[in-house]
Amino acid sequence: MPFEDDSPVLPDGNAIRRLRHERGWPPRRLIEAVKAAQEAATGRLTKIAPDLLAGIEERNERVPYDTVCWIASAFDCEPVELVLDEPEEEEDA
Repeated sequence: MPFEDDSPVLPDGNAIRRLRHERGWPPRRLIEAVKAAQEAATGRLTKIAPDLLAGIEERNERVPYDTVCWIASAFDCEPVELVLDEPEEEEDA
């Protein structure tokens, strides 16, 4: 399933939390890892907010696909591993 960088996706908050816990990282450490991944790739100093990370992990809040890509980069995994499959919308017959 191809994604556009700014298209909203449904992240798998449980998978993100599980990967963070497997590494023994508190939320702040993941935020710093995302910031470092972005800086290394783009030279920009940006980061995700703690409230956004909590929303992703606790409520699977929709975020731009590039946000999931940066989280995946911090974990050194594929972004699609961190995105939930969305149910197909039924077409009216």
